[in-house]
Amino acid sequence: MIKKGDFVELDYTGKIKDDKIVFDTTVEETAKTANIHNPKFKYKPVIVCIGEKHLVAGLDEAIIGKNPGAYTIEVKAEHAFGKKSAELLKLIPIKLFTKDQVQPYVGLEVNVDGMLGIVRNVSGGRVIVDFNHPLAGRDLVYDINIKRIVTDPLEKAKSVLEITGVPFESIDLADNKATIVTKGQLPEEISKELGESIKKLVDLKSVDFKTEEQAKKEIKKEIKKEEEQK
Repeated sequence: MIKKGDFVELDYTGKIKDDKIVFDTTVEETAKTANIHNPKFKYKPVIVCIGEKHLVAGLDEAIIGKNPGAYTIEVKAEHAFGKKSAELLKLIPIKLFTKDQVQPYVGLEVNVDGMLGIVRNVSGGRVIVDFNHPLAGRDLVYDINIKRIVTDPLEKAKSVLEITGVPFESIDLADNKATIVTKGQLPEEISKELGESIKKLVDLKSVDFKTEEQAKKEIKKEIKKEEEQK
């Protein structure tokens, strides 16, 4: 039986309840049938930690207490992407778009001060932009197939990095300590927070981040040390 804090591997397909439109899936054939296939995306089951907001709240909660297997789960809007908020409908002067050589039209996706929105109306020199999530206010249905409960610490650590979108080269686990080689230098605040998260979720003693360059330098030092000892 699955409990909060467990890692599980699952496939899922999310649909809008009213019109059955598929908006997200981990199954390639389903994506092709629904005409949402992205050739750049690697379709495969995902590994998530239950209770850590790796899934929408209603789905996350519904998995607790279940065993591996196939389920259909309905998720109300307030437990998915939230209800629509009138406060997130903003009236913006059209000149703010035209000065950047953008001609707004209904349905255009825009980025305003780092917030993503959709143009809902253009009239009288003013533009109404909706900053609600596109699925806000919609009840959803998820078809899920829970394949297994994941127990391997390495798989768990990798899944946290994949979910957070941190590019990494390798993970080495030894003596309950993780060394993660990243493709670039992580900001200190992010590496500290992410390290603490992985340490807590995977139950490790420590998590250390290194760049490829740092890892190569350490390997060279070890090789040099071994040669000197011969």
